[in-house]
Amino acid sequence: MPIESSPNIPSPGVAGLRQVGTIDARTVRLAAGAKDQAAVGSTPDAVATPAATFQPSQALDPGQAPVDVERVKVIRHAIETGTYPVIPAKIADAMIAAGLLLRTPA
Repeated sequence: MPIESSPNIPSPGVAGLRQVGTIDARTVRLAAGAKDQAAVGSTPDAVATPAATFQPSQALDPGQAPVDVERVKVIRHAIETGTYPVIPAKIADAMIAAGLLLRTPA
């Protein structure tokens, strides 16, 4: 049985279709709640993005890492001269302890 248009259902025809074209960027910015930068007189390259205006809080800044610079120098010198003691049992104990600390819920 061939498919034909039903006389009871109107066909949308050409009037139901809309033209597809480019979107005006000002419309998109206005719909998103941003200011129209073109109306202000700025260039399109100067549009502020959330990433460009993000400033982290000073409260979240951890500051400098607590490093004993003198101790680092001593250890580096011992490694370079070959006098740094490498004790496999001590290294293994430290690795196991670190693994246990990572598993323990805080």
